[in-house]
Amino acid sequence: MAGTPKTRAMLTVPELCEELGISSSTFYDWRLKRRAPRCIKLPNGALRVRRNDLEIWLSEHEDAA
Repeated sequence: MAGTPKTRAMLTVPELCEELGISSSTFYDWRLKRRAPRCIKLPNGALRVRRNDLEIWLSEHEDAA
């Protein structure tokens, strides 16, 4: 799936972190605390986040101020 990170159906951890403006250590801390978006673990151990899961996660964490 070629394209810019904003159009890809699945994001790598570095792409996700860049998009959210966080460090990878923050992402892994969130993951440890079960606060990160849902992830898919590939057979090689790499993680991916579906774009749809990220959008749902962002909606759930939206501040209703």
